[in-house]
Amino acid sequence: MNKVERINIIMRYINNRAHFTISEIMREFNISRSTAIRDIKEIEAMGMPLVAEVGRDGGYSVMNNSVLPTVRFTDNEIKALFIAFMATRNQQLPYLKSRHSLAEKLLGLISNNQQDDLVLLNQILLFEGTNPHNPDLLDLSDLPHPMLEKLIQILLMDSYLWVTVKQGKVIESYPIYLLHLYHEKSLWLIEGFDLEDEKRRIIPVDHLTHVEPYSSKKRASKKKILELLSKQEDVINLVLELGPKAITQFKKYHPLNVSISYTNPYQTTAILQTFVNVEHTEELTEMTNWLLFLGGDITVREVPEEVSEGLQERLRLYCP
Repeated sequence: MNKVERINIIMRYINNRAHFTISEIMREFNISRSTAIRDIKEIEAMGMPLVAEVGRDGGYSVMNNSVLPTVRFTDNEIKALFIAFMATRNQQLPYLKSRHSLAEKLLGLISNNQQDDLVLLNQILLFEGTNPHNPDLLDLSDLPHPMLEKLIQILLMDSYLWVTVKQGKVIESYPIYLLHLYHEKSLWLIEGFDLEDEKRRIIPVDHLTHVEPYSSKKRASKKKILELLSKQEDVINLVLELGPKAITQFKKYHPLNVSISYTNPYQTTAILQTFVNVEHTEELTEMTNWLLFLGGDITVREVPEEVSEGLQERLRLYCP
């Protein structure tokens, strides 16, 4: 009997009794005292209203001899939860260990027939980014950067942060106001406003070496930060319509500052709007190469003249 099955049976056992002791649990389930105590603590954390009684034998009573209402899932709901877990494997998500225990509990709550269905789904479904040689849902190999969970915990208290970032041999520390924390191209990224230089920054979480709340009293307000950002926004000068083939290419690779908006429920068409700095030679070349990578399944609504000329020149080289 695994741990999840044992805890579920213990819950049913003690729910049918007004009073029980640690010794009874030890005898009934043939487990050690320390294991019995750990299981009882976990059952309490799950919401069962237990009251510890003072005494040599460590007695407990169940408050009102009841537990929280049983949560029941339909077959389709179980599949939906399981597939959601599958779709996010190998994504370096935070709280991966909690996700692991959550999956164990879900599997322990369902019938053998339902478990068989999930095993079959696990064998036949593969999502983008899943390692086909190691697709185990309960595998913990893809742990996120250790700073990610710490960052999230701090963000729940304060969006004003003092961060230390290391890129190569260069180490910088500065205050930011965090605008978004997002996952893109297998990287966790911070979009923040640098409170000293008053500009937007994109910071890979992998580059963080330290983060703490920024306690300075001279904070710019969120309203002021958004006003400054709106004045700095670049004017959109590249607008494309993407068909299904171009969307597939987009998903394979796209620059960090580029995103698309789907224009139908089936996500087979989309609009891409961005700014290309034509004064920056490297950015202009990168954008030209990337547009060629997208292929012919695009419709150009608006494009800088410099980008159009670059595309025509490259096409002349390929098709003289």
